Amino acid sequence: MNPWAEYTSSDANPWDLKKAGHLYRRAAFGATHAELQQAVTDGPKKAIDRLLKGGEPAADFEKTSEFMAGERSLPAGSDNGRLAAWWLWRILNTAHPLHEKLCVFWHNHFATSNVKVQNARFMLGQYRLIARHALGDFRELLKDMSFDPAMLVWLDAKESKKGKPNENYARELMELFSLGIGHYTEADIREAARAFTGYDVAAGMMKFDPKQHDPGEKNVFGQKGSWKGDDIVKLCLDKPSCPTFIVTKLYRYLVNESVEPTADLITPLAEQYRKSEFDTGKLVETILRSQHFFDAANYRQRMKPPVEFAVGIVRGLEGTTGPRPLAAELERLGQALFAPPSVKGWDGGPTWLNAQTLLFRQNLALALTSGDGLGKRCDPATMLARHKVEKDEQAVEFLLGVFHQHDVSKAAKEKLLAHLADSTKAKHPAFWTSDDVAKHRVRTGAHLILTLPEFQLA
Repeated sequence: MNPWAEYTSSDANPWDLKKAGHLYRRAAFGATHAELQQAVTDGPKKAIDRLLKGGEPAADFEKTSEFMAGERSLPAGSDNGRLAAWWLWRILNTAHPLHEKLCVFWHNHFATSNVKVQNARFMLGQYRLIARHALGDFRELLKDMSFDPAMLVWLDAKESKKGKPNENYARELMELFSLGIGHYTEADIREAARAFTGYDVAAGMMKFDPKQHDPGEKNVFGQKGSWKGDDIVKLCLDKPSCPTFIVTKLYRYLVNESVEPTADLITPLAEQYRKSEFDTGKLVETILRSQHFFDAANYRQRMKPPVEFAVGIVRGLEGTTGPRPLAAELERLGQALFAPPSVKGWDGGPTWLNAQTLLFRQNLALALTSGDGLGKRCDPATMLARHKVEKDEQAVEFLLGVFHQHDVSKAAKEKLLAHLADSTKAKHPAFWTSDDVAKHRVRTGAHLILTLPEFQLA
């Protein structure tokens, strides 16, 4: 059976809230109650169509984004917190979450850090490069990235001159960006490094200096020529291992990171990717529409990175929050946008969680559900009142539906209800009204729901 055949609802495998939640965790940053209910009503085809195309953006979305990214707001010397806050604002407010989700994927793939680049304008330029190609042609993305000013600084390519080639970019182009270990030799790297000589940055743009370029013949992958940098990129793209390498990374990002995918899963996708001329949008569509994507064995088989964890809470609570303080919290959790820890990016998976970061996640969930500070504009009490949810049982059902799609044990649910009952009897400040007590009870219940183990998993 073809695992990438399109999923269709059936009596044995029905389309339901659980599948809608799975779709929004993987192809977005979580969902609101309304989005989940709409997805269930629409069915898989229309729900996936909506995520692939994106919704209608707010009239001022791009205008506000561009204003926030202007040189007056984000000059070259801006600290990384301001850069990360800008991107978080986009993620929190976008009508096309799948696009931003793929931008995060490519940012980690081409992991470039402003800690070394030290130029916010270069980093914004790299984001925009990624955004142009996130669901488009990987060939163009790889070519443009090879001459991106932030990348030229990050991997010291601007220092690579005739007679003194720097091997950093040639190595990472093959190892991390296109082929993977085992599909090139050290000789290939040395020769390719000669092809990448003469590229520099001037006035914020890549500048090619033929005097600093090595024009001699190079032998890369057994092919000889007077190669330049873009020729090496093409040679990498032509290698059979290239589509396989990219598809495998996307599989782990969208489907399952806990089990190594087999050849019968990856090979047909890699063949499609090559035949489509590296059309990432078509590849992602094939994955999201597939029977395999919705297989129960792939549910909650990714550890949520901090950005997905935090944004999922804010979206589920139908609110917003200050992107600058949120960026600082995410850095504590180990994911500072525009500042991955190394050229390999974030390792992800189980490395996201340890005793300290788990505590930080619980504290962040508390802050976002507190009705104050970070949580002032994403208050669960306000949201539940808007939906006319009043009783404890209704509140637990509603919140478990939004954040877990009811995929929790009966015992966990009973403990939540018991906690809410106990909270009513607990001592509270004398000046609190009955309404204050009710809001506090809802907020603590929401916090507990977000600290259940299942919420750590996408």
